[in-house]
Order: sequence, then structure tokens, then C-alpha cells
Amino acid sequence: MGFVHKLAWLGVVLMLSLGQANAAKTEKDDSQAAIALLEKALAYYHNNGDKAFAAFSRQGEFVDKDRYVFVVDTKGVMLASGGPSSALIGRDVSEVLGPDLQKAFKDALKVPEGNGIQQAEYRWKNQADGKVERKHVYYQRIGQRILAVGYYLPRASAEQAKALLDKAATDLGKDEKGTLTAINSLKGGYLVDDLYVFVVDLTNQRYVAHGTNLRLINTDFGKIKDPEGKPVGEPILALIATQDEGEYEYRWKNPVTDKVEDKHAYLKKVGHFLVAVGYYSP
Repeated sequence: MGFVHKLAWLGVVLMLSLGQANAAKTEKDDSQAAIALLEKALAYYHNNGDKAFAAFSRQGEFVDKDRYVFVVDTKGVMLASGGPSSALIGRDVSEVLGPDLQKAFKDALKVPEGNGIQQAEYRWKNQADGKVERKHVYYQRIGQRILAVGYYLPRASAEQAKALLDKAATDLGKDEKGTLTAINSLKGGYLVDDLYVFVVDLTNQRYVAHGTNLRLINTDFGKIKDPEGKPVGEPILALIATQDEGEYEYRWKNPVTDKVEDKHAYLKKVGHFLVAVGYYSP
């Protein structure tokens, strides 16, 4: 490898590392802010008891951007909320929650009082974009009350992208028709937040499956370009023609944020198919 190529490669590695570092910092900042808001709410509740619910349920000191305090009792009744779930105050929400959130709620009830702040993940509708996204929540039980603060995790990690690629590649090798159908159904475990699978038939270079855009099916992947007109399909096909696995950086629209962002794709050849999954950097 010549000096220029080494320099270019080091530049790509540095950009990738910076992207991952920025993503980690963003999540760390969100995590610290959520914990700080919960600790503030816990102190306020300690001093005011259930009278604190009024303060938790209005726009003010217990709302921080898309982070807000909410309270449920051990029977599943929403008692307070500074966010969109304020519409559920007074209602038993335990039976209308999704499976993962029901599990998180039941797990919260198992934690003895006095065990400090706990955490969990579930899926909830983000009012900022109207989409159901992963949410990380910190909570603490005080008597029959559970106080909580959460934040959204719209971007998946490199590790999650690799895991989804491995799953899709393995499934495609076992059941070609069923896997392609499942990917194109936009469900079946191949579409997770901003992660999705796409598959190209290398014999004719056309899309046969896509996790978010069915209009691309049967189109020529080799002619695909990014929103700025830079070729994407052609260099990926050239790369996978010389090796069974690879990686490629390009710009693409994030289906969660609906913005064009940097994307790092992991590529794998399965028989005469190219299977790809990529993650977005902030």
C-alpha cells in the first residue's frame, strides 16, 4: 500500500473513530442529564410527597428537552408526566403497554425499595418525529410509586449493525425465499430503528430486498448514487467482486431522523447475493 493510500485509509479510520466517539459522548450526555433530572425529582418528591405530581406534570423545571419525569404506581396507574404520556394520567397503563415495556414494568416491581436507581430499555413513540424508537429509562421505586426519566436512542451501534448482518446472512443461506419476503415485509426482525437490511442479486446487480424502500426492488444497484450524486452502488459492487466481506462509507437518508447522514455499511456475500447493513453516525 502506497503512502497516499495509507494516508487515505488512516483518514477513513480516524473519521469512523470520531463518529463513534461523538455518538458515545452524545449518549453519555443524555444519560447523565436523565439521571440528574431523576435525582432532582426524587429529592423534590422526598420533600413534598404526592403533592410533587403537579410540578412533575407541567412544563417547567422537571422537563428538559425530550426528557421528562413520569410517575406510575405499583398497580400500573399513571400518576404524573411532564411529557406526551400526560394524557394517560389517572389511567391504568399496565395492560396497554407493549411487551418489552410490560416486562420493564414488571421488573421494576420486583426491585425492593431502597435499591437505588435502576435502568431499562423499551420502545415508545417519539413525538418529535412520530416514530416508535428505543428509549432508555432510569427509575427508582419509593413505596408504591415509581419515578422515572428516559431518553431516546435513535441511532443503533456498529455492533448492532454487524449482528443484524450476521442474522440476515445466516437466514438467507437457510431460507432464501422466506428471508427475502421477510425483509420486504418491513418486519420479521430485519428492521430495527435506523438499522435495516438490503440485498442485491449479483447476477443482474438488482435489488431483491430492501428494509425500508420497496420502490428500489428490481432497480439497478450499480446506478445508485447518494443525494449529492456520488456513486454508491458501483464502488460497492467493485469491492465485493474481489472479496467476500467488506465495509463502505457513504451518505444516505436515515429513516428515523429523515436526514441525510454519514453511513458505515457492512457488506457480506452469500452465494450470489450481496447482503448489507449499515449504521449512521451523528
